[in-house]
Amino acid sequence: MKIPKRIDLSQKQMEALLKRAERLLPKEDYEIIKSMADTIAFLSRSVGKKNVQIRKLVNALFGAVTEKTAKVLKEKKEKEKANSEDKQTKGHGKNGASQYNGAEVIEIAHPTLKPKDKCPSCKKGKVYEINIPKTVVRITAQAPLSATLYKMQRLRCNLCGKIFTADAPEGIGDKKYDSASGAMIGLLKYGAGLPFHRLENLQNALEVPLASSTQWDIVEEVSKKIAPVYEEMTKTAAQGDILYNDDTVAKILENILADDKDRSTRKATFTSGFASVKDGIKIALFYTGNQHAGENLADLLAKRNKEVGPPIQMCDALSRNVPKDFQTILANCIAHARRRFIDNYESFPQECEHVLRILKRVYINDAYTKESNMSPDERLEYHQKKSASLIADLKKWLTSQLDDKKIEPNSSMGQAITYMLKHWKGMTLFLHVAKAPLDNNLCEQVLKRAILHRKNALFYKSFYGAYVGDVFMSLIHTCELCKANPFKYLKALQENADSAAREPGKWMPWNYLEMI
Repeated sequence: MKIPKRIDLSQKQMEALLKRAERLLPKEDYEIIKSMADTIAFLSRSVGKKNVQIRKLVNALFGAVTEKTAKVLKEKKEKEKANSEDKQTKGHGKNGASQYNGAEVIEIAHPTLKPKDKCPSCKKGKVYEINIPKTVVRITAQAPLSATLYKMQRLRCNLCGKIFTADAPEGIGDKKYDSASGAMIGLLKYGAGLPFHRLENLQNALEVPLASSTQWDIVEEVSKKIAPVYEEMTKTAAQGDILYNDDTVAKILENILADDKDRSTRKATFTSGFASVKDGIKIALFYTGNQHAGENLADLLAKRNKEVGPPIQMCDALSRNVPKDFQTILANCIAHARRRFIDNYESFPQECEHVLRILKRVYINDAYTKESNMSPDERLEYHQKKSASLIADLKKWLTSQLDDKKIEPNSSMGQAITYMLKHWKGMTLFLHVAKAPLDNNLCEQVLKRAILHRKNALFYKSFYGAYVGDVFMSLIHTCELCKANPFKYLKALQENADSAAREPGKWMPWNYLEMI
């Protein structure tokens, strides 16, 4: 069977063709031709939408490798010429000694020489210490939670029967599980996504048993000690200049199995992720329950000082992300709109390439403002000078695609254009308001921690268990945003629980070291 030649027609060309057919053909034949054209247009739209949906499904199942413009457009990266001495192979995962900040350091002195001794080689000079010692890294392994058995010798008199027991070493405490145990279990469970039962199996394999129920008891006790700091951190986050928010699905077994006769009660549960930015400090927050991100944001803004004024809110265009009772300066995510053009690239390569290249230049401009450490006002001025014309040309081009009927409005490409134009004001806020971000990527990175937990643990058992997870995730992710060690931080909060409860503001991830 001969493969038919493909002919691409715009909507405008199709309408012109039908008008010519109407003039030249009898009415009956024209109706047949028109029905055939409508059928082809309908099938084309359906196939286009199906292709986009299939690509979304594949990405959801296997993950998108990258959304970078060069990769999407299948460009070859230009290799920069470099001198042979500068050409070095990548480390392939190897880390230098300076990267092991948490390693135990053992200093070894020279066995026979000390500074200012006579040189054993030339017999004339003196040796002096070099500031950079030779360093050797050795990695060993042990169970995530190791155990130490203290066997105190016992002696008994053969006449009176009195027993004499050796004293326990000083400093071992009277608790079976120390603060490091609680920090490690919390970090593995809520930071690395390792469920209790997997850790139990691992500990059993290494002959240091730790039951799942015991792990829960430990993290529950720790959560009570660190909760005052979490509550104080929410108040601090509420004062942020920029608030990012978004939702992801969560499962709570208590809610799923509940026999709720009230049909009006919302049965779905979500984890809302927040990122707050103020004066260079970034805070991550998690809320898991029946409320959407906008409702949780309203609860957060209720803690905001009225004198501060409304914050910039960055989110995607879903209405449920916006609080009803509080005013915000709404910015919408360019990355969400850009992703729609990526999904349509195979069907509309030229059109999508045009959009992606313009947005790439805007992101390059924004990266330059960060590399140059520009102030918010300087960044705003730079974007107005360099990006405003790009954005204006893009809007003109997008509008012409629909007005000139080059793109069918109901097609997947037409819907991508319509979405971007509909939310144009929020997506271009960075051209009018200082500090306004381009996208919601920071919050999406925050939510990945909740998604990791959901993929591994599948669900929370109860709303209380979800709250414990929110407390740990919020503190752990904020530590990472502030370049603080989450293990040392959780350990320090437990060891200084009374002080942290009295003055939680002094025990934030970015300032707690001043209290130790």
